[in-house]
Amino acid sequence: MPVVLPTFEVETAMLAAGSSCIIAIDEVGRGALAGPVTVGVAVVDARTGVMPEGLRDSKLLSEPRREAMAPLASSWVARFAVGEATAAEIDEIGIVASLGVAGRRAISDLLSAGADVSGATVLLDGSHDWLTPALLWPLPVRVRPKADRDCAAVAAASVIAKVHRDTVMRGWHERYPHYEWAGNKGYGSATHLAAIAEHGPSDLHRRTWLRAPA
Repeated sequence: MPVVLPTFEVETAMLAAGSSCIIAIDEVGRGALAGPVTVGVAVVDARTGVMPEGLRDSKLLSEPRREAMAPLASSWVARFAVGEATAAEIDEIGIVASLGVAGRRAISDLLSAGADVSGATVLLDGSHDWLTPALLWPLPVRVRPKADRDCAAVAAASVIAKVHRDTVMRGWHERYPHYEWAGNKGYGSATHLAAIAEHGPSDLHRRTWLRAPA
């Protein structure tokens, strides 16, 4: 099956329809057993140039290619930010609400950095708007399934978020090497599950997600 390449067509149409800018959003770490869920936001507008060659949804890039693409994606967009919700927050309020918290934090960071998002429209990957209930201010949200595959700005957000989260998990690997997070990034690999069985969960595990009681 040929790889579908992202384009800037959806974003261009939204800008032509009157949006001052597009806040493209994607999440990573949703299905992990340990570590945060991370939301990347990337702002594009009418001044945004040609997307970096090789930009894809982060899931379609190898780790070395993602690492090389992240700075290109970051410099291509007008602004970017990353927000997180912790494993403890996921246990307390659930994954969907935690996605909203992480997204709100990322957008708050944009505002703190001086971004003007008046007149912006959010382009959110997926079919469910998990962001609006968490926002403290109104923003129009357009959901689009497979936007991370099809839309260049969302692909950029996915790469930025993925590389950020992978870096975080490699850092935690130094403290908890037996879980091998440098390799599995907190997902449920066989070695990760075996380490949980042997050592028990850490304070970075989503304990409500584990099969056996903590």
